[in-house]
Amino acid sequence: MALASLTILLTLAGYAVLCVVKPFAPCRKCSGTGVRQARRTVKLCRRCRGQRYRLRIGRRLHNTGRDIHRAGTRRTHRHNSDRGFTSWP
Repeated sequence: MALASLTILLTLAGYAVLCVVKPFAPCRKCSGTGVRQARRTVKLCRRCRGQRYRLRIGRRLHNTGRDIHRAGTRRTHRHNSDRGFTSWP
């Protein structure tokens, strides 16, 4: 049981490192070409919009969590001296 848990944790840690190092992966729909052949016409891939790469799911989750955290925290208070204003005498 402990070995299975350790294996799962190491796999998740490896995927997290992969998402940090290489946040983009080749598109699975077009195999990283950016185009799809439908009947006799060649069209841009709808999934990657012709960019050939997609954002990994783990990186998308990280970005969403970071945005939620940023939206829920207070901004630091700036002093009047930081804005360039002078106080009244």
